[in-house]
Amino acid sequence: MVIASLKSALFAKKAIARNNRSREIEVDGEWVPVEVVENARARRLTLRIVPGGGGLKVTIPPHVREDELAEFLDRNRNWAASRLARLPETTKIEEGAIIPFKGVDHKIIYLDRLRGVVEAKPVLEEPSLLVPGDPAMVSRKVLAFLKKEARRELNLAVTEYAEALSVRPKIVRITDTTSRWGSCSSTRTLSFSWRIIMAPPEVLHYLAAHEVAHLREMNHSENFWNLVREICPDMASHKAWLKTNGNRLHAVSIN
Repeated sequence: MVIASLKSALFAKKAIARNNRSREIEVDGEWVPVEVVENARARRLTLRIVPGGGGLKVTIPPHVREDELAEFLDRNRNWAASRLARLPETTKIEEGAIIPFKGVDHKIIYLDRLRGVVEAKPVLEEPSLLVPGDPAMVSRKVLAFLKKEARRELNLAVTEYAEALSVRPKIVRITDTTSRWGSCSSTRTLSFSWRIIMAPPEVLHYLAAHEVAHLREMNHSENFWNLVREICPDMASHKAWLKTNGNRLHAVSIN
């Protein structure tokens, strides 16, 4: 029994080490982290930029050899360099920073008063986020405000589209996923990135319509897209906006 347990532990450690293939590669003189994900459904190696520019992610089929993986990354080094160079610079949530809110750039302004909540109001005709309280808490308070607004707007949009399609989600969750803007689980849980509140309202509504439609069609078939188009006729332009501008939303840093 003891020997069997030791063997089990030994092989478990080897499996973990074998599957942990993430690494760093040099791109234009800088070391960039690369997350390696094995996917049983993958038929070829694919590479993409992690939203926000925090690194690269390569998806591989099972049993890809180490030399194949290294050669693939080396072959795509120039592609990665060009894509990373086009990414927007990171914007930290802090006093004086300008971040989008509901599709409009807002300047974060600290108010020297103890009480109050974050408000979106113009200052000298400039859209602003006014943040009272402890100056050390500006970032945290702005983030809480954005999440609260995202939840409020998404709840309204989900309710509207769920009624239109005669479906009912179990729960609506607000997350900070970087791999996708939203998701729908088999348990009817809808999850959304809080960052969508920085997009124009019509783009947020498109995302809500997209995930609600999954409650009827858990796929991306023609029937699914017809459902989305039925409740969100301008979905193509909103989908295109998110694809073009999503990196800027991911470039807003909460650290």
